[in-house]
Amino acid sequence: MSEMHIWYAVAVMVLVTASLRFLPFLVLGGDKKTPKIIQKLGKILPYAIMGMLVVYCLKGVTFTSVGGFVPSLIACLVVGILYVWKRNTLVSIVCGTVCYMLLVQVVF
Repeated sequence: MSEMHIWYAVAVMVLVTASLRFLPFLVLGGDKKTPKIIQKLGKILPYAIMGMLVVYCLKGVTFTSVGGFVPSLIACLVVGILYVWKRNTLVSIVCGTVCYMLLVQVVF
């Protein structure tokens, strides 16, 4: 692959990424009211994303040893408690991840 092909590929990626970022503002911007479906998705998607993250994170849990499931269980509890307490998805996920990594690397 020549150097020009790389620059063309980067230019296309930048153009597509910028277009995807600006498209909602062009379509929904100004004085237009946000469609009901977009408002509904804004309320539903955080819960769907959390559910997918739970399934993805727990798919490889084994119950053959304590170290196989206890760190995941504790981290899930941390995420759940923090989310109920703070109502902040990002804070709960980051703290749960840090808790899990500390448990796996230091304790178990």
